Amino acid sequence: MTQATTLHGEALPTLPLRSGVILPGGFSTLPVGRRRSRALAEAIPIDGLLVLAVQRDSDVKEPGPDDLHPMGVLARVKQKNDRGSRGILLLVEALERVRLDGLEGEEPYLRFRVAPAPDERADEDEARLLADALRGQLLGDTATGDRSFRQLLDETREPGLLADRLAVGVDAPVDVRVELLHELDVPTRLRAVAAQVARARAKAALRESIDGEVRRELGKSQKEAVLREQLKAIKKQLGDDSDSVDPLRQKLAALELPDEAREQIDRELDRLESMNAQSPDAQLTRRYLELVAELPWSERAPASDDLAAVERVLEDEHEGLDEPKKRILEHMAVMKLSGTARGTILCLVGPPGVGKTSLAQSVANATGRPLQRISLGGVRDEAEIRGHRRTYIGALPGRILAALRKAKVKNPVVVLDEVDKLGRGWQGDPEAALLEVLDPEQNHAFTDHYLEMPFDLSEVLFIATANDLSTMSAPLRDRLEIIEIGGYTTVEKTRIAERHLLPKQLEKHGLPEDALALEGDVLEAIVRDYTREAGVRQLQREVAKLCRKVALDWARRLPADTQAAPPPAPVRVAVEDLRDMLGRPRFFHELAERVRPPGVAAGLAWTPVGGDVLYVESTRMRGKGKVEITGQLGDVMNESARAALAYLRSHADELGVDEDFLDTTDLHIHVPAGAVPKDGPSAGVTMFTALASLLTGRRVRPDTAMTGEATLRGRVLPVGGIKAKVLAAHRAGFTRVLLPARNEVDVDDLPESVRAELELSFVQDMRDVLALALEDEPLEEGRAGGSEDSVDRPLDGPLDETVDNTVAA
Repeated sequence: MTQATTLHGEALPTLPLRSGVILPGGFSTLPVGRRRSRALAEAIPIDGLLVLAVQRDSDVKEPGPDDLHPMGVLARVKQKNDRGSRGILLLVEALERVRLDGLEGEEPYLRFRVAPAPDERADEDEARLLADALRGQLLGDTATGDRSFRQLLDETREPGLLADRLAVGVDAPVDVRVELLHELDVPTRLRAVAAQVARARAKAALRESIDGEVRRELGKSQKEAVLREQLKAIKKQLGDDSDSVDPLRQKLAALELPDEAREQIDRELDRLESMNAQSPDAQLTRRYLELVAELPWSERAPASDDLAAVERVLEDEHEGLDEPKKRILEHMAVMKLSGTARGTILCLVGPPGVGKTSLAQSVANATGRPLQRISLGGVRDEAEIRGHRRTYIGALPGRILAALRKAKVKNPVVVLDEVDKLGRGWQGDPEAALLEVLDPEQNHAFTDHYLEMPFDLSEVLFIATANDLSTMSAPLRDRLEIIEIGGYTTVEKTRIAERHLLPKQLEKHGLPEDALALEGDVLEAIVRDYTREAGVRQLQREVAKLCRKVALDWARRLPADTQAAPPPAPVRVAVEDLRDMLGRPRFFHELAERVRPPGVAAGLAWTPVGGDVLYVESTRMRGKGKVEITGQLGDVMNESARAALAYLRSHADELGVDEDFLDTTDLHIHVPAGAVPKDGPSAGVTMFTALASLLTGRRVRPDTAMTGEATLRGRVLPVGGIKAKVLAAHRAGFTRVLLPARNEVDVDDLPESVRAELELSFVQDMRDVLALALEDEPLEEGRAGGSEDSVDRPLDGPLDETVDNTVAA
């Protein structure tokens, strides 16, 4: 190494190094690209001297004196290579350490005054002995083929230079090299280098040991196999056994499975053990086996067959509904005597809000079985019921098996909610998939596409709920035992509000039981003036609204110190207070006092949300016999109107009507509300009565509603939905109802309280209808026109604003 001995106070070009440290005793290639560094590289000649200084912070682009370490390396330029826009490459030979004594200039490049920094104690025996020991140890460990390294060790006799070259050779960290650069004491520098050599040798030995162990175990396996075995060894050392099949095998072995299922499970377990645990197929197989392990193959809930307890729970939790309760008890009795749940599947059919789902919950509570609810509204994929086949990515079992997996027993109560609202799409027909589930002769061997083995559903108590049977297919209806829930009377609604809704809402709104004091018939007034529905959901909303008003008043009067002061006095609510608390009444029922013109009759209709009152209005004007029928009526109702008109024309003399009235008169028949589609034959009697009233001038009695199909001969034929229709008439305040004679058997389904308050008349012929429905004397000519405002209806819009299905008149 060439030594520079005449550098005291001499100013030399200085090149800052952003990263890395160069030690004396070797050659290095330096890329130069920064402005001042490039100016230095362009100015310095070949064999010119410069100082290599180390930056403290590599992010500084234009370093100054404070940004450089005080110790640098004197170097000689051996080669220059100008690469244009990519900068200049310098090949330099590092000579010796120098101190940066002071800044001489910064432009066009840095220039520092330097002073030599000679090694200390380099000639002492300690330094030579340490160097010889380190050299000998490395020569003994170095492979015979590494001639260049052996030659380097043999040629380097100076202890300080040996330490610098070995520091570069073992690839010491940057911070260690900086320390070695500042260390002038040769023995200390040798010991630091020896420590770095020891660390490098230990790391190499550890790497060789791990590679050797894996290599002996796997030979020339693929890289993936090597990594997998290494991960396996690490998990074993950590005690993580999550990929082991043994716990899953033990869990499956404890199950009571059929022989067919046991054989399939054993095959899947063998496949899983032979797979790579991290492969997608292994994950799918493991999820499948975990499902099998979690299904309740033999676990049963300790169900109670105490019919008295079931009856008591039904009576406590539900008001009225005597017929549905009796049918449920009969079904439970058959299950008790037969010892199995096989038999017909219950289907509770009725308008929204009448308690279908809560009845199922009561059955589950009384029998001690867990309840699982499956909402089928809008489901249009057959795989939702039967599951997906495992060949598909993201495959899952169907909702039936998912419910049993969650219930953890094989005899739960499963509610199939809104079974009438199943859709049908290109993915299949879920209603058809339900046929096997709900067939007692088949569901003992139900096969889910995901499970691919029979599973016994015969002990599951299925209870379906629906609003409209007409949308269900005939095979599905044939598998169900239909229990119709027609709705509640006013008295029953009042009791429900008093015993169930009001206490529940008081608790929900944080009010004590004595916070609200109802005076008189407040609840009955709410039922009568603010609701008109088959169920009690609107009633519940009105009661909740009342409780919110009470909560606001109660909170305002609540003292700050609730423990020291007594609670506020109860909020007293009378019937006359309801307008301020709930708003103006939406419905009224003084129908007997309402003045209705000739040509208007009240009919009864069935809808999916309960019965409804359907008014038929008719009027006449001068014209040429044109008949206009409006109200968004279907074909059947249009035909009923024309049949009624034909009967009137053929019996004009008998009815006292001019035979030629159509020669000079146009007729218009309208059925409000016009936005609701309507169809069905049971409006025939009502249309006939409205037209007869219009042409004879005799008004229809305002307390009378009617239903029935009329023929061209004037016969009255039976219709369906009698219970829902009569309850709708009772809710609307009618006191007389005309029904077809052949529907007399359906009256037995009506509550006794309703039959006691209504006058039910059964008719066979239209002559009977006219005799009962029309007033005896015609209205005076001047008053026969009437007005639309005299037609009875709710104060706010149509009779049932929630109906958006076709009304079956």
